[in-house]
Amino acid sequence: MSNQAEVNIPDSVLRHLSQNNIEHALGPNRPTLDRAEVCLLSDSEGLVQVFTASSAIVDLEKLRALTGRQLKPLSIIEKQGLLTQFNLETFPAFDDLLPAKTIIDQTLFYTDRVFVYSGNSDHLLALNSAKDMRRKEATLIAPIASVVPVDDLDYELSLFDHDRKKIDDAVTKLTAMRIRQRLSETLEIPPLPDTAQEIIKLRVDADASISKLSKIVERDPSLAAQVVSWASSSYYSAPGSIKSVQDAIVRVLGFDLVMNLAVGLSLGKSIELPPTRKGEVPYWNTAVYVAETVAALVAIIPREFRPSFGLSYLAGLLHNFGQLILAHAFKPHLHKTNQMIDLNRHIQHQHIEKFVLGITRDQIAANLMNSWSLPVEVALGVRYQSEPRYLGEASDQAHLIYLAKHMLEQYDFLPKTHQQLDPFVLESLNLDINDVQQAMEQLKEKKTDLDALARALQG
Repeated sequence: MSNQAEVNIPDSVLRHLSQNNIEHALGPNRPTLDRAEVCLLSDSEGLVQVFTASSAIVDLEKLRALTGRQLKPLSIIEKQGLLTQFNLETFPAFDDLLPAKTIIDQTLFYTDRVFVYSGNSDHLLALNSAKDMRRKEATLIAPIASVVPVDDLDYELSLFDHDRKKIDDAVTKLTAMRIRQRLSETLEIPPLPDTAQEIIKLRVDADASISKLSKIVERDPSLAAQVVSWASSSYYSAPGSIKSVQDAIVRVLGFDLVMNLAVGLSLGKSIELPPTRKGEVPYWNTAVYVAETVAALVAIIPREFRPSFGLSYLAGLLHNFGQLILAHAFKPHLHKTNQMIDLNRHIQHQHIEKFVLGITRDQIAANLMNSWSLPVEVALGVRYQSEPRYLGEASDQAHLIYLAKHMLEQYDFLPKTHQQLDPFVLESLNLDINDVQQAMEQLKEKKTDLDALARALQG
């Protein structure tokens, strides 16, 4: 036990440990440790907290059946309000710290040893017995969570066929839930926009030029205006006014960036944006944050290991394209999926989507990108963005998106999930964490400008 570390543990947690004579050890919060998570819900009767392992998904329908209450998960803003109220950074899994009814998942409760959040995001408490989480007789022990299945990663390009089958299976499953259309009717995804098709062809055109790219972009007045607005933003601090797409390419953005930006904008405009949920960051803000963070990370990778800037940037810009498709294609079940994601913030969204739908947004997006002939680096980068141990083709793009999202959480661009960064990605990308942090500090100073870029893309 480190007394120095305990100085940073909230007083309420230290008092609880002392008053109840709970034997514990204090250590760092590592991503490999299975922790006791606290899931929060409420209704008119008050607050409910559910303790489960970080490798398990709490089933909202089981909870409602068990309690006889129509509980709703707390939003990110509501959770943050509780953390502030109780002077905590994380929620320790002790049933008498919060004024809430408590339910502990049966599997977690009968675990020999458990790691509990200490209230400090950097440290965990190792308890000799999971039973030390329970102090109230009224606390329920019940089987209300399911362990997340770990799929074997298929690193071959045949994964697109595999994912297509997953999509078919998911729609078949949902058909039993009264979605009556065939797959093609259910997805109803618009074809690849003409502008994007032309730019993809230009990418492999030996005679590609700034003039050709300008003409393609200018055929879409809305897209042209967005490119010019982007180049004119304070983020790039270009001298003088930007009067045309060609001006934007030559003087500010460059050929590759405009080409990839145009593809990203064309795809983003092809599907209607879903409403931004309470506490979430709008779609284009998230896209811009990740793309610009990926660009900053690529710039600090040693030259001999550096991946393609353009393809990495496009993968970052499109990393959440699956969110649009999910909202569009699985609309009847989106509310349930979102509620399950809100309840299980400790689990990455793809596991929740598999649990509810049988398919993830990243699988659908990558499959469509492949069918649209987007570069494999983009499709696979999006497909494996949540897999820090992925080492197949386009692993650089996947790891860049993964790292970008984690750093954006750490620097308060995106809502915190408190999922720990797997250091393997730093080694894989040949990056030093100190260099990464320095790049993030520079980006943080430009957050207002990045938000202006996002507004320009929203049109």
